[in-house]
Amino acid sequence: MRNNKKEDFVRMSDVLSDFKAQDKLQKGFQKVDVETAWKEVMGAGVTNYTTQVKFTTGTLFISLSSSVLRQELLYGRAKIIKNLNDHLGREMIEKLVLR
Repeated sequence: MRNNKKEDFVRMSDVLSDFKAQDKLQKGFQKVDVETAWKEVMGAGVTNYTTQVKFTTGTLFISLSSSVLRQELLYGRAKIIKNLNDHLGREMIEKLVLR
């Protein structure tokens, strides 16, 4: 007969957090988190014109198929960075480059 105590078990969310915190995996998960945040924060209207999302060491590169939309987003660049960082729950994005 097993003697399973509550202290012997570990929560799955703690295990996943430890797994994600490994140095080799963290960069990949950050890229996925940033891409997901872009889609959720900017909405379907902007996402439809987004052709590429790339995140590298604090800089988010966004390629857009509409030059008019690119120009509009340039005016609100600081607010977009703030909203994305708020959505992510940490200061990951320092610079936004729109192409």
